[in-house]
Amino acid sequence: MFPDLNHTPDHARPPQDSALREVPGVAALGDNFRMPAIRRKSAISSAEAVAGILAGNRTALARAITLIESRSPAHRSTAATVLRECLPHSGKSIRLGITGVPGAGKSTFIEYFGKMLCDQGHKLAVLAIDPTSAVSGGSVLGDKTRMEELSRHPNAFIRPSPAGAALGGVAAKTREAMLLCEAAGFDIILIETVGVGQSEVAVRTMADFFLLLQIAGAGDELQGIKKGVIEMADAIAVTKADGDNLGRTQVACGEYNRILHYLQPFTPGWTPKALTCSSLTGTGLDAIWQLIQQFISQLQQDDTFDRRRREQNIQWFHTLLREAVLNRFFEQPDTQAKIPAIEEAVGEGKLPVAEAIGQLLGGH
Repeated sequence: MFPDLNHTPDHARPPQDSALREVPGVAALGDNFRMPAIRRKSAISSAEAVAGILAGNRTALARAITLIESRSPAHRSTAATVLRECLPHSGKSIRLGITGVPGAGKSTFIEYFGKMLCDQGHKLAVLAIDPTSAVSGGSVLGDKTRMEELSRHPNAFIRPSPAGAALGGVAAKTREAMLLCEAAGFDIILIETVGVGQSEVAVRTMADFFLLLQIAGAGDELQGIKKGVIEMADAIAVTKADGDNLGRTQVACGEYNRILHYLQPFTPGWTPKALTCSSLTGTGLDAIWQLIQQFISQLQQDDTFDRRRREQNIQWFHTLLREAVLNRFFEQPDTQAKIPAIEEAVGEGKLPVAEAIGQLLGGH
């Protein structure tokens, strides 16, 4: 005979006073079982954030960056206070911007380059920008996974952030996060951009040194002269210079050096250079760091370094000003009331776009 699958033997039934007795609708949880309430961690206060950041507390730093990235109006005042209190303690780091085409090995380069710097005693903060899906609006934020060894180093702090709707390969609050990391005592701030190509230029306005990673054999060595991002690079590193690829990287490096020779340098008085490197063998990483130090030393000999920092602050001001004016414009009740009808007229081809904008701005 086959056993009755709907019958549970007496010896297999839990005792009546057991927490495992059956409850209708809830299997093996018990009558008095209550799901524990999920306690959300309250937002950090400005005093806690500032004290923790200045003490080098990484948990406080991470929570403060989350605070300034928040879009909630309730967090704006606290975030502004934190930034204002931390600002006098910022500005003492070397700011490095790193970009490159997809597949150039940005994360691998940063992992081994960062480990080299941390082993030398530097405190490194990596602000990694991940692309945001135009469909779902989500981001993977997997840089800590890709930089597993660096993320465990006691001198390193890695903060992935979604790019969101921000253009230029960076996140909307990258500048603010950079200032907080400087206030926390990190002397090298490394900004890894999303790697979107020609439009990836915003990092140039917040970095002291701009490093472009390229690969050999992609067929774009000479085409690269057309890309505006190369014109803004202070150096080009041709990656993956190891094994059978070594010869190709050396050829590509020579091509890029010829290209750079004919381009107007972004930094007056500095001649950009192309080098080869391998993250796997470590070859060329120290040469890149020496070049960066030479660059910073040269700029600090006169007023160029400080002048660039002042110009970057002014650019930051104008960026936020345009954003604030745009937000205030769309928040106006009169604007919100007009837009639906104007959108419909534009969509149906009854109203020219230029005229529609004029109506919204009060030109008609």
